[in-house]
Amino acid sequence: MSKSSLYDRRLQQFIDCVDIYPVSCERLAAGRSDREWLDGVLAGGASVVQLRDKISEDRVLLEKARYFRRKTREAGALFFVNDRFDIALLSDADGIHLGQDDLPAAAVRMLAPDMIIGLSCNTEEQAVELGRLEQCGDCPVSYYNIGPLYPTGTKEGLADFLGPQAIERFSRHCHLPFTVMGGIKFRHISEITGYGARRIAVVTALSQAEDIAGETRRLRAVIAGARRQKEK
Repeated sequence: MSKSSLYDRRLQQFIDCVDIYPVSCERLAAGRSDREWLDGVLAGGASVVQLRDKISEDRVLLEKARYFRRKTREAGALFFVNDRFDIALLSDADGIHLGQDDLPAAAVRMLAPDMIIGLSCNTEEQAVELGRLEQCGDCPVSYYNIGPLYPTGTKEGLADFLGPQAIERFSRHCHLPFTVMGGIKFRHISEITGYGARRIAVVTALSQAEDIAGETRRLRAVIAGARRQKEK
C-alpha cells in the first residue's frame, strides 16, 4: 500500500526535528508517573516521545496513550507507541516501534499507511536485511534502532552489547534514518555522535533525572553541540 501525504509530513518531522528520543518506563522513573515524565520531557523540548508500558491493563494503557496523544499534539511533538499496534491505532499515534519478535512491519504497513514504523536491529545481519528491502524499494520500515550499545538494566536478560562502533557498521548497510539506544548517558553523547548518531533514544537518562525538563534541555544542547563539532 502506498504511503500518504500525512506519512510524508510525519517522516519529514522525524528526520528534521528529532534529536533526543525519550522512551517512558514508569517503574524506572523514581516514583513518578508516566504523565509526570511526559510533562517533563515535553517541557524540555522533546520533539518525539515513545510510550513503552508492558504492565498496564489494556484499558488503562489506552487511556494513557490518549493522554499522551493529546499532550504531544498540543506541544507539536510526535507520539509513538512501543509494540502495541492496537493501542497505536486507537490513540491515533504518529508511529509505532516494533521489536524483531513483534508483528511484521509489512503487515502493520498494510493497515497503517500513515504511520511511522520503527524497527529494532540488534544484529548486523538484521541491518543487512533491512538494507536489502530498502534497495528493492519494498521496505515497510521508516527508521530503525541500533542497540543496545552499552550495558543497560532497562531490559532484563541482555548480555550482548554492540558498542558505539556498531553505528558505523549498521548504517553502512541501511541508509534509512536511525536511532541509537541502550545504556546511553550524558558522557556518551560525543562518542556516539562521532560515529554518526543523530537521534538518541534514552530511558533512565531522563526518567531517573531529578529535573526531567532540565535534563532534556541539557541533553538536546549537548547533541546539538556535538553535531556542530562533527560538521567542522
